[in-house]
Amino acid sequence: MNTLRKIRNYICYCGIEKDEYNELKKDAYVSNFEVWRVLHCFMAAVFAALTVASLKVDLFAENLFFYLAALAYSVIAACLFLFVFDKKSVIAQLMIYLSISLLFVFAALITRNNPGIPATTFIVFLLITPLFMIDKPYFMAIELGAASVVFLVWMKAVKPYEVWRIDVANIIMFSIIGFFIHVISNSIRIREFVLARKLRIQKDTDELTGLKNKGALTGEINKFLADETKDKGIMLLLDINHFKSVNDTYGHDVGDSVIKQFGVFLDETFGDGDIVGRFGGDEFIVFIRNTNSAEAAESAAQRIIEGAAKRVKLPDDGMTISVSVGAALYHGAEKNYSEIFKKADVALYKTKVDRTLSFAFYSESEA
Repeated sequence: MNTLRKIRNYICYCGIEKDEYNELKKDAYVSNFEVWRVLHCFMAAVFAALTVASLKVDLFAENLFFYLAALAYSVIAACLFLFVFDKKSVIAQLMIYLSISLLFVFAALITRNNPGIPATTFIVFLLITPLFMIDKPYFMAIELGAASVVFLVWMKAVKPYEVWRIDVANIIMFSIIGFFIHVISNSIRIREFVLARKLRIQKDTDELTGLKNKGALTGEINKFLADETKDKGIMLLLDINHFKSVNDTYGHDVGDSVIKQFGVFLDETFGDGDIVGRFGGDEFIVFIRNTNSAEAAESAAQRIIEGAAKRVKLPDDGMTISVSVGAALYHGAEKNYSEIFKKADVALYKTKVDRTLSFAFYSESEA
């Protein structure tokens, strides 16, 4: 069963498990997208040259209509990849298969011009086109198989039978080789993505809580603040009260457990659209996107304060932790992380000065 599963994974998911492949698919599409841009610009240049050549050289003249059509398609496709398609576009992925099919037609036309010799250009494309993209290998197997069948049916009416038989043998063999080239190259590239993803996660993740670390928080919030289309947000700066006493009373193992439990609670409380992480020590940050209402900020703060007291357990029954929250509302003015962080920090400081407060807003009068 293990052997069959490995074979399935290589044929369907480039040698890894389905869930892991689906997580990496976005990175693979982005990587492919840059290749596709270059490929279509190159195709446009080649077919432009062939069109000019067909006007002057008799050898190319009989394919003039195809060269013109291929040039028009390549120019349109290149413009779409350069200026229209998003890197996540499924249409872009479908278009690359259409472009590969166009290249196979081009190879067939070259073979038709020299029917007395075995096909070479078509076989070259069988070997190199599998390198153009990362995708499920069986999709490429379907592409190579369909192209080969169409080519052989077409050439049977054009070529001498003995030459056609050589093409059949060669194309069967090189289609299989092309498929395995696709499997091997895809597996290598996908494993590079796996390694890069693990390194990125390690770099951006707080080791104790599994939340974003300070660097990742800074980068993601800065990215949001730099987006001129976004002008609403809430930064909540959280601090566990008397955390030093927890360490002194129960030991650092319990202190680490408190941090972990609080991190799990925050991760479960806020959605994927929010930015949640550990700033350092016993301080955490929650950045809520696309709202800057005071009511939303206060509601989120109360959920944190009440939830932490219920969810985070201490060794002594009945003992709970308490959390202080400082909030800064984003209206599009701040342009970097440090500006809005300072405001949330001022608000948090108010809760430390006035022990009757567990939550406070930053006010512009405090600037």
